[in-house]
Amino acid sequence: LRVLVVLLSLASQGACADRDFYKILGVGRNADEAEIKKAYRKLSRQYHPDKNPAPDAAEKFADIAGAYEVLSDPDKRATFDRYGEEGLKKQEAREAQGAAGDPFGDIFDAFGFGGGRRRARDETPRTPNLEMPLRVTLKQLYLGEVLDLKYYRQVLCMNYKECEKKDPGCSGPGIRMKTQQLAPGFVQQMQAHDSRCVARGKAWRSKCKACPNGKTEKEGIELTVDVGKGMAHGDTIVFEKTADEEVGHEPGDLVLVIYQQPHPVFDRKGDDLYMTMDIPLVDALTGFTRTIAHLDGHEVKIDKQDVTECGDIFMISGEGMPRKGRSSVFGKLYITFEVDFPESFDEEKKKQLRDILV
Repeated sequence: LRVLVVLLSLASQGACADRDFYKILGVGRNADEAEIKKAYRKLSRQYHPDKNPAPDAAEKFADIAGAYEVLSDPDKRATFDRYGEEGLKKQEAREAQGAAGDPFGDIFDAFGFGGGRRRARDETPRTPNLEMPLRVTLKQLYLGEVLDLKYYRQVLCMNYKECEKKDPGCSGPGIRMKTQQLAPGFVQQMQAHDSRCVARGKAWRSKCKACPNGKTEKEGIELTVDVGKGMAHGDTIVFEKTADEEVGHEPGDLVLVIYQQPHPVFDRKGDDLYMTMDIPLVDALTGFTRTIAHLDGHEVKIDKQDVTECGDIFMISGEGMPRKGRSSVFGKLYITFEVDFPESFDEEKKKQLRDILV
């Protein structure tokens, strides 16, 4: 008997007002597949008619099952996010009837126009992508690092569906159709911007108690950012559909743009590193051996036993930056030598120097 009640309840959903499936499952609008499944399992066990004797358990169980059926299907969820439950039912009815609902559909399709019209009609507007700088050090780009960041954005009010009202003049988010009579028997339809329109046939009710702060509210989310070895200044890390939300829109992307902070020793060009080393005149004439500390702390040996001129460049293979996507391959390190000359010599040292060099 309880199973029959559930089936009857599911069958009668078409006569009910629009439901908020996210609210039914108790999840946010940005919930992923795992969160939705977890919420469904928990609630379905709690309200299963065979285990819950409450009078409204069967009805709640039906709502939970209906919410999961929609939110677990990417296509149905996208339609619900844009048009609500009523729009989802209309789309399912159109799909069941084929092109019967559009008497001109076959004609336009035959001439190649139908697909374009449907794409234009079904395309969901997106909120703008948001670009943010991600400031990192050259050492972090050399070693790679996983960063945990807190990111704040605007998300839809949990109860925003309760703040919508029917408005046939709305033809989409922010769009109202106006009709102007040009002459007897001739009318012109024009699009006008109207921020109150949130979807086709729906407008926002001002001063709605279900959303006292407006259509959206501030939400903080944790982001795990993987800065890969060899990434460079200007590279991007994209989090899809993580920008601000708006009613009737699909969220844009959050784009983190790598900004490399200057390093006191090394300059970078592509996969190669560059640095300048000052050496005294005696080392320039007689040769020298030195070590320098690399970005990760390992020592690089510089052994040069011939004469070094001012501006000479010494190259070491494999001591540059790791190549992005192939972190086992490294660029080169180029060292430019600057020779420090003494400011003056006394006469005795001048004579000794001439005797040596002549």
